[in-house]
Amino acid sequence: MKKNDPYAALRYREFNVFLLLRFAMVFAWSMQFIIIEWQVYSLTKNPLSLGIIGLMEIIPAISMALFAGHIVDQKEKKGLLLKCILGFSVISFGLFLLTWPVIVTGISTHTILYSIYFLVFLGGLVRAFLGPTIFSLLALIVPKKSYPNAATWSSSVWQIGSVLGPAVAGFSITWIGVHWSMCLVFGFSIFALTALSQIATKPILNPKIGEPIMESLKEGVKFVFQNKTILGALSLDMIAVLFGGAVALLPVFAQDILKVGPEGFGVLRAAPAVGAFLTLILSAYIPFTKNAGMKLLAAIFAFGICIIVFGLSTIFWLSVAALFLSGVFDGISVVIRQTILQLKTPDHMRGRVAAVNSIFVGSSNELGAFESGLTAKLMGAVTAVVFGGSMTLITVFITGALSPTFRQLDLQKEVDAHENGE
Repeated sequence: MKKNDPYAALRYREFNVFLLLRFAMVFAWSMQFIIIEWQVYSLTKNPLSLGIIGLMEIIPAISMALFAGHIVDQKEKKGLLLKCILGFSVISFGLFLLTWPVIVTGISTHTILYSIYFLVFLGGLVRAFLGPTIFSLLALIVPKKSYPNAATWSSSVWQIGSVLGPAVAGFSITWIGVHWSMCLVFGFSIFALTALSQIATKPILNPKIGEPIMESLKEGVKFVFQNKTILGALSLDMIAVLFGGAVALLPVFAQDILKVGPEGFGVLRAAPAVGAFLTLILSAYIPFTKNAGMKLLAAIFAFGICIIVFGLSTIFWLSVAALFLSGVFDGISVVIRQTILQLKTPDHMRGRVAAVNSIFVGSSNELGAFESGLTAKLMGAVTAVVFGGSMTLITVFITGALSPTFRQLDLQKEVDAHENGE
């Protein structure tokens, strides 16, 4: 393999199947979340209800994350992923039924709403296992020398799903309605199951099979907190996502401020993912590993600026541009963070480290959604978004000032060593 080969990971057949599977799941999950956001806000006209959606997913995702990481490190990964996809399929089918007028006619709005929240809660349980399983399976499909490139392509596919899911959801709500849009989500979960059948069962690399769960969890948390590079990247991104969660309020902006309907809502929701996707594709050719610490700080600072501009904008295309650029800078953050995790995590601890990552970063999306919904209820949607962007800027200043080691972080030598097979 030649150095800096942008297609290194794509030369492995199972990795290509893995990308199809990941796309199907991300597309289905992001589309489902948008449909549910639209449906819930249409039922309640209360921005706090959007925050509750995030809260219903974050509670099980956080409370089960470490336990899920332990299970993932102890069990075979393909079988666990099969169970996760089956669980998601059941949840999607339940939401399909809850949005079917034939089924819900005569049922009170509160009953429908609480049933949706319950299924979102179950989705949080599934997600607690899904993230660590996918992270661990990726490392078993490609050799270690291809980890950085595989992380880039995997993140790129994640962004493609994040682009198309919200966009298709926005248009499909208009064209075929909420109910049949959920049917499409269910179909993609079935496609993911089919793709998984093309990936072989993988060996379990953990030398401590049967390790007591408390010792296992303690070892995973201790590793993350002792590794200052991983801890710094996760902490910085967590706080930025927590306070920069403007996307949770997009139904409010689309319906009440910009007045652009479901089509405009789909465009707004897809804009940051489009920006991130373009950045991730570029990163396959131009790595961000040189001076990674400063690049990560600069990217999150620029992300905060974009969130503030979006909050203040009353012009649709200016809002789209601000969200697009926020995605560009978020994409840089994703690439650097995923490279750090893949390079610095031992094989036998990938499930637990990914679980801690899901607590820090993954769940901060839902916690950020709750924070945004609550602050929007208290101070209005515009003020809530501007407040979140401002807190992101403050976080970057504090991190940069207090952590000179993080500012000096450079991953290029480690990447070169892996690519040379050292």
